[in-house]
Amino acid sequence: METTVAKQDRIGARVPHDVYETLCRAAELSGATVNQFLVQSALKEAQAVIEREEAIRLSARDWGWLLDLIENPPEANPKLKAAIKHYHKAKLTDADTSFNWKP
Repeated sequence: METTVAKQDRIGARVPHDVYETLCRAAELSGATVNQFLVQSALKEAQAVIEREEAIRLSARDWGWLLDLIENPPEANPKLKAAIKHYHKAKLTDADTSFNWKP
């Protein structure tokens, strides 16, 4: 029977001694090795950053407003109509694109 081994990468960092001592103390108090503590802490922060940057949060009021705009969009003003016309003209004449815009 074959066992699959997950690929692992190495991360290293040099830190001042007082930072290292703090990390060691925190790791010991949490019952983890310094390496485990660093990886767990860094992963938790990385997930928080990704969540903060990729998720859009709306209040119930703003969510209702957005849904109403999607379901009942306002009439296009002259500037938007001109932009749409320009966009359609540009996509038909762009020979450098590999995407086939024509229906």
